[in-house]
Amino acid sequence: MADRKATVERKTLETAIKVGLELDGEGHSRFDTGVPFLEHMLDQISRHGLFNLDIACQGDTHIDDHHTVEDIGITLGDCFSQALGDRKGIVRYGHAYVPLDESLSRVVIDFSGRPGLHFHADFKRPRVGNFDVDLTSEFFQGFANHARATIHMDVIRGDNDHHKIETLFKAFGRALRMACAIDERAGNSMPSTKGSL
Repeated sequence: MADRKATVERKTLETAIKVGLELDGEGHSRFDTGVPFLEHMLDQISRHGLFNLDIACQGDTHIDDHHTVEDIGITLGDCFSQALGDRKGIVRYGHAYVPLDESLSRVVIDFSGRPGLHFHADFKRPRVGNFDVDLTSEFFQGFANHARATIHMDVIRGDNDHHKIETLFKAFGRALRMACAIDERAGNSMPSTKGSL
């Protein structure tokens, strides 16, 4: 298999983002986004997915964090799509359950080529620190659309909203790791009866 890496830059009137991704990494990361809670969550993806991630963003956070969080999800999704190439030889499907104290979340991913996010989480408060909890689903929607993946995310139980969000990101990293893995038994075949994804 070729090196499974990608670098994507995205510039709009609201954000300027550069994302570097190495799928077969060691979980190393570097972030400069202006949104500390998001960086904490991105670190969960990197560490639990064993992806090397380098993400820098200059965004209009003087307005709020919405554009920065959403556009990082979009750019990261583009990066995964490019790094996976034609998607031959990958497992394609991934799933994970992750607990954190009283919270438990499940994430299921299919790199199907068909974007879709099915997000089910009830948060008790509007913010965790300075982070708007609504931006959690915005991040994953941007990722799903641009990675061309179907993603099901469920917070099964929990009381602490920080814990709930963190279990989603940890489970997301674990499910991504499984879905992006090379399937040694499949060789270089396309993981679809249609012959394409």
